[in-house]
Amino acid sequence: MKVVAINGSPREGGNTEIMLNAVLEPLKSAGIETKLIQVGGKNIHGCRGCWACQKLQNRKCAYSDDILNDLLEDLFEADAIIFGTPSYFSDMTAELKALIDRAGVIARANGKLFKYKIGAAVIAQRRGGGTSIQASINHMMLMSEMIIPGSTYWNLGFGRDKGEVVNDTEAMENMKNLGENILFLLQKLK
Repeated sequence: MKVVAINGSPREGGNTEIMLNAVLEPLKSAGIETKLIQVGGKNIHGCRGCWACQKLQNRKCAYSDDILNDLLEDLFEADAIIFGTPSYFSDMTAELKALIDRAGVIARANGKLFKYKIGAAVIAQRRGGGTSIQASINHMMLMSEMIIPGSTYWNLGFGRDKGEVVNDTEAMENMKNLGENILFLLQKLK
């Protein structure tokens, strides 16, 4: 089994990454293969709506001028995917949105490659905006027929400065619980 976490924050080692690692910890402890992929701050553009992926059906985007095609197989091979982002004006980062839009279309065009995978959204925020971001990410997962586990609260953490989210003990406990719930689902589905 394999779980992939996508860090949509351009701030490596920041609050989003800390929260993603907290979700991954129970999975690693149980011997599950995990991988954290940095997308924020990297070269990735939005979908151009060319629909070549539907014609080609080769599990790739027709445009190979950014990092997306290098990431797709990790996503398609994963049993669970966790999408993480900070709140930017009550929305996800542009990099994560580009990945979600393009990977979602490519997965659908190639036989619904996200169907029955476990999916979760994790959001770091300074003050607000997280629930609308979680809903937006959940929309793609639900339209992809993914399974979304619950946790003890919304998958949000508060903190602006790097590392500040560790002071949000409720969020950090929620991240651990989310990881445990993903593990439970993985074991039940396999």
